[in-house]
Amino acid sequence: MPDEQSKMPLFQHLEELRTRLLICCLAVGVGFVVCYFFHARIFEILMKPWINAMPPGQPAKLIYTAPQEAFFVYMKVSFIAGTLLAAPVILWQVWKFVAPGLYENEKMYMLPVILFSSSCFISGVLFGYFVVIPVAFKFFASFSSEYITPMLRTTEYLSFANKMLLCFGIAFQLPVFAFFLAKMGVLSADFLKRKRKWAIVLVFIAAAVLTPSPDVVSQLLMAMPLLVLYEASVWIVHFFGGKPFKSVKEAGE
Repeated sequence: MPDEQSKMPLFQHLEELRTRLLICCLAVGVGFVVCYFFHARIFEILMKPWINAMPPGQPAKLIYTAPQEAFFVYMKVSFIAGTLLAAPVILWQVWKFVAPGLYENEKMYMLPVILFSSSCFISGVLFGYFVVIPVAFKFFASFSSEYITPMLRTTEYLSFANKMLLCFGIAFQLPVFAFFLAKMGVLSADFLKRKRKWAIVLVFIAAAVLTPSPDVVSQLLMAMPLLVLYEASVWIVHFFGGKPFKSVKEAGE
C-alpha cells in the first residue's frame, strides 16, 4: 500500500512539488555553469558530423550574421548539455515525488521503466548522432561544387542538429509506450501482429513528419529503426502484457 506521505493534504503535496522543482532547477543551473566552461568543446563535438561530411579541402566553418548570435548559440548549447548532465538528479526527484503514491507492485515496474526509458532515449540520441546525422550531412554536402558552397549559420545548424537528436530520442521511446499501453490493457501482442502492415505505413508517415529535413535519406534512416522498435514492442507486449496495474479500488480490497 502507499505510505503515509500519499495521504498528505494538497498544500503539502504542492510544497513538496515546489521543493522538487527547485532542486531540479538548481541541478540544471549547476550543470549549465559547468558546461559553459566547455561550451566551445561541446559545440565542436556537435559539429563533428558536419566537419566529417565536408569534401576534402572544403572548409567546414559555420557563420553568424548577428553580433549576439554566437553568444546565444553557446548559451543554448550549455543549457542543453547542462540539462543532460542534471538528468540523473531530475529523474531521481521525479521518482521521489511519485514513489510514495505507488503500490508495491507499481514500484516494482516504475523504477526499471524509468531506467529503460532513459536508456532508450540516450540510444536514440546516439543513433541520430553517429548514424543518421553523418549520412544526412554527407547527402547534403554532396550538392556543393565550385559554384555552390555551403555556408551554414550557427543557429540553423544547432536547430537542425537538436531537432534530429530529439526526434530520434523520442522515437526510441516506442517500446516504453507499448509497455504502458499493454499494462493498461489497451494493447496486445496479437493486435500488433494483425496491424503490422498498417504499422509499416504509419511508421513511414511518422518518419516523414518527425524528421526536420524533407529528404528521403533522413526519413528512411528514421523509419528503419522504428520498424525494428515496433517488432521489439511486439515481444515486450507479449511478455509483459496481460497483467494490468492494480487499481486503487482493487488494492484497497
